[in-house]
Amino acid sequence: MQDNLNPTASPRRTVLTGDRPTGPLHLGHYVGSLKTRLALQETHQQFVLVADTQAMTDNAHDPDKVRRNVLEVALDYLAVGIDPGKTTIAVQSALPALAELTLLYMNFVTVARLERNPTIKEEIQARGFGRDIPAGFLCYPVAQAADITGFKAHVVPVGEDQAPLIEQTNEIVRRINRQVGRDVLPEAQALIPTTGRLPGVDGKAKMSKSQGNSIPLSSSADAIRESVRSMYTDPNHLRASDPGTVEGNMVFTYLDAFDEDRATVERLKAEYRAGGLGDMVVKRRLEEQLQALIAPIRERREQLAREPGYVFDVLRAGTQRAQAVTQGTLDDVRAALGTFSFDAVTR
Repeated sequence: MQDNLNPTASPRRTVLTGDRPTGPLHLGHYVGSLKTRLALQETHQQFVLVADTQAMTDNAHDPDKVRRNVLEVALDYLAVGIDPGKTTIAVQSALPALAELTLLYMNFVTVARLERNPTIKEEIQARGFGRDIPAGFLCYPVAQAADITGFKAHVVPVGEDQAPLIEQTNEIVRRINRQVGRDVLPEAQALIPTTGRLPGVDGKAKMSKSQGNSIPLSSSADAIRESVRSMYTDPNHLRASDPGTVEGNMVFTYLDAFDEDRATVERLKAEYRAGGLGDMVVKRRLEEQLQALIAPIRERREQLAREPGYVFDVLRAGTQRAQAVTQGTLDDVRAALGTFSFDAVTR
């Protein structure tokens, strides 16, 4: 289900989104979520989590990598235009209420249901866990449910492959609401981007930091040029005069994602299909688009990196606000479920 972004129809609804700090953000993140966040912060109450706790579910052997990248991801957020005056940026591991919500929610989901989650099944296979699945990884949909409901989010921007996680969250919400006899938690809607998943520069299905096929938002001009020139095109398009195939051609896939001059892109496609247009001409067009997009982000990021105190202040302030919000939700859930509380004990 897609959320209506009209602010008059849904004033100041709450959005939750975030990223795992396992490396710098890249163009796949920009297309898949960052552009959406820039729009949502103007019309919604938006929380962005640096999800370091979730990152530990498959990086427990390298906690230093996760810790280092908390700052890197925060730098990327600020560099692309996430405004801490409009968006709350918080560090997940500093929100203890989320951990307690996770433990409570585990009583409302079965192991069999977790194992049937299509997103989990796909990621277990991709990581080669077999049956040696870390319990934290298997249960991370429950932790994600705690994240979403901890902020009482109405909208969660996700890729289409992540939609089953939102449905699992809503299953937990419905079970709790049904048990307590009222809607203590709202169900969330998945906001799926109209642009499909951006493939890696090597043509693989997904741009990924771990696979080394990404273009980070901090890339130098030379690195961008090298990435574009190495992109897969049509192997049968040996000469400029040869008719070429646009479908599955990475350069045109990226032009569709980043070039706002649709008329020019369609003209280039027609010329390429007919023959008479060389790969380097199209690659130069793409490089110009990416250089223009990334250069100001890179420059802003370099400036922010010289002010780590400011970045930490943003994280600290956002985390403190998020602590208050999530603790309030935990209090609501515990009261609704009737768990023990010293405040509720009568002498």
